[in-house]
Amino acid sequence: MNIENGSLARPLDLDAVQAFVLVADLNSFTRAAEALDTTQSAVSLKLKRLEDRLGRRLLERTPRRVRLSTEGAEFLGAARALLDAHERAVNGHVGTRMSLRIGISDQAAGTDLPTLLAKVGAYDRTLRIEVRIGPSYGLVNAFDRGEVDAAFVCRDGGRTDGERLFVEPYAWYAVPDWEQRADEPLRIASLAAPCTVRAGALKTLDDAGIPWTEVFVGGGLPAVVAAASAGLAVAPLPRRVCPPNIVEVGERLGLPRLPLTEVVLYNRASDVRTREAVRILAAALRAATGG
Repeated sequence: MNIENGSLARPLDLDAVQAFVLVADLNSFTRAAEALDTTQSAVSLKLKRLEDRLGRRLLERTPRRVRLSTEGAEFLGAARALLDAHERAVNGHVGTRMSLRIGISDQAAGTDLPTLLAKVGAYDRTLRIEVRIGPSYGLVNAFDRGEVDAAFVCRDGGRTDGERLFVEPYAWYAVPDWEQRADEPLRIASLAAPCTVRAGALKTLDDAGIPWTEVFVGGGLPAVVAAASAGLAVAPLPRRVCPPNIVEVGERLGLPRLPLTEVVLYNRASDVRTREAVRILAAALRAATGG
């Protein structure tokens, strides 16, 4: 029995503990508020009350970032265990297990998919998550057919529905010593067609009158990044997926600026648990991209 000052200790506010875990995972009060479908000030108040209750400072706040204090890092494991125990107590029966079918495009996920899914899994360990990776157009069609509950995709210029999550700049990346021979077309690495980003990138080259040839077609974004890193070609990529050994070369090579890519969410999750899981994934994706 937990005794505090000769009496039963007051239980912790589970909502405040969940807010703390989300702030720790997302490194942001704003993103945690989005995941909880509340305001930043409400999250701040929950965290202040939790710190007062524990008598410890859990987070170090600066104008640009949020990070765990030493005591916060020590408390994080216990906080996760508390939320997990509560989830099992409430939803642990086999009959309450629920499924969430997610579609996410390569460009939307980038190279962050394991981290993104870990954040959702940590939120609800009883939730069964099915993930489909593919081109945006295919995932939107799958959403329209009811095959996935939520789709994180690049916006197709022909559609205006869906919730905009963020807009991301793309640029031309290659190894630093990449040289373009004057008598050869631009060597391109990209995802397989049809792909929204690929189509936009090639159209900018065509509009600028720059000849090109695809020398590498990847089945996933990591493969395209690998081709650029190996010096095989120039690739249209967002900065967040690029390793240190490739750099932006568009200006040096006189290539046209690429159009912005808009990432949107289509969502029909209807119950509380799956809606919250989708919100957490959306907030984690925004946090990962700085969107």
